[in-house]
Amino acid sequence: MRNYEIMFIVKPTLAEAEITKVSDNFKATLEAKGSKVTSVDAWGQRALAYDIKKGSEVFKSGYYFVFQIEASNDEGVKEFDRLAGISSDIVRHLIIRKED
Repeated sequence: MRNYEIMFIVKPTLAEAEITKVSDNFKATLEAKGSKVTSVDAWGQRALAYDIKKGSEVFKSGYYFVFQIEASNDEGVKEFDRLAGISSDIVRHLIIRKED
């Protein structure tokens, strides 16, 4: 089993229900590809270290989420990376493979 940590920032202009929906959809994507989400840590809204421009919007804060993942293959993580890169709701994301 490989262990991963995924952090992503959801744009702050969404409603609370939409933010939860984004998190749940990405969790479901990971699980559909065979990954097991062992922990979901919602940090809430925090200020960004620097302004991030995505499209025509500039963000000074965002909603942070951290997922702990166990996976026998990297299909779920690759799909998460692909979808997060094209999603207009994700400001930034980072995937780290943890050493055993």
